[in-house]
Amino acid sequence: MLHKTLAEGRWFSLSLAEQLGNIGSEYDRLIKAKAQGNHDRQESALDRFLELMDLTLADERWAGIRRRELARLREQSLAELEDGSLASNLSKYYLQFAIAARAKY
Repeated sequence: MLHKTLAEGRWFSLSLAEQLGNIGSEYDRLIKAKAQGNHDRQESALDRFLELMDLTLADERWAGIRRRELARLREQSLAELEDGSLASNLSKYYLQFAIAARAKY
């Protein structure tokens, strides 16, 4: 478990925008590490990305259709990371959540 304090409950107190904004940060780190050919950093970022995404999927607040959409986002993110051609589109998508989370402060 890379994000132990988040998994112990703190993650579940964050809004969806905060959760997806944080996931987007890991997604961007993963893209940058991949572009640089840094396999160690890429693997670490992928592990963190997946862990945060899985914590979000486990959040009971997002049951039902939200959870299905989040699962689809996870699937699409991994597909685009593999392909590499559309990764910047999802970066922009995740960025909007980070902006929304910041706007509440």
